[in-house]
Amino acid sequence: MTREKKIKTGEQKLEKESTKAEEEKYILRLYIAGKKRKSSKAIANLRLFCEEHLAGRYEMEVIDILEQPTLARDEQIVAVPTLIKKLPDPLRKLIGDMSDKEKVLLGMDLRPKKKG
Repeated sequence: MTREKKIKTGEQKLEKESTKAEEEKYILRLYIAGKKRKSSKAIANLRLFCEEHLAGRYEMEVIDILEQPTLARDEQIVAVPTLIKKLPDPLRKLIGDMSDKEKVLLGMDLRPKKKG
């Protein structure tokens, strides 16, 4: 196999992986505590983020640990708001109000969309 064919095959593989990542469904759980301003901000920031980067490819569940403390204990939630990315693997946890887009992109194994 020539070098040119190897490079082309590598590029095709990257394209397939990129397409696969764009089709994966994200299962997200956001743990909050009550109807505090920080909780509302995390919900709003995460919804905006998901619509911008995962439109049509995500399910988001918001869990109030004051109403469902057992779920928080089972997931070992130590701070709120906490986002858990269940799928795709690997499982990831992010703590905070999700306002730092770069941190959320990194935490969810996403890359920013290339412009142009």
